[in-house]
Amino acid sequence: MRWVDNFRAGHGDTVLTVADGGLTGRASDGSTFAAYLPFDATYAGEPEPEAFSSAIRCPDHWGLLLVRKGGFAVARLRGRTVEEHKVGQRHVQGRTKAGGQSQQRFARRRENQARQAYEAAAEHAARILGGSGMPVVTGGDHAAVDEVLADVRLRRLYPVGWWLSVPDPRRAVLDRAVADASSVRVHIVNA
Repeated sequence: MRWVDNFRAGHGDTVLTVADGGLTGRASDGSTFAAYLPFDATYAGEPEPEAFSSAIRCPDHWGLLLVRKGGFAVARLRGRTVEEHKVGQRHVQGRTKAGGQSQQRFARRRENQARQAYEAAAEHAARILGGSGMPVVTGGDHAAVDEVLADVRLRRLYPVGWWLSVPDPRRAVLDRAVADASSVRVHIVNA
């Protein structure tokens, strides 16, 4: 793996071990790294970059759910191939500087618009991801994703992997999220 070679080139001799479900390394200058497989997979193989690379796999079937107040993206995947997806946007009014009753009226309007946006996202998620008990990688706004996953039709889905920080979901954001969700996560601490 090239990033291990780059780490060694920048930090000197590095001892590799397997710990806490990932590949770890400690360089002669005191710097460390820990690499973890995607989808909460645990690595228990040899402490070799090639063995770690060969352990990187996507589930056969998995989903992606990205939700923010202004939009959503839902995808069903086979490996890294998007089989079906939907990207949608809903207008949710921004905050206003008006005071008094106007402020309260705008706040209620925002809440209703956000609720309708989450309902639309849940509707598409139920259609695309449905009742299957598949792993789903999530991202966007935590509260928004929680609202969507609270839908009874999505109760068999189970979130895996790390949280994806994304802007308002668009098709390009969805494509990037697929790549990020299926990538190795590396934490480096420089000495």
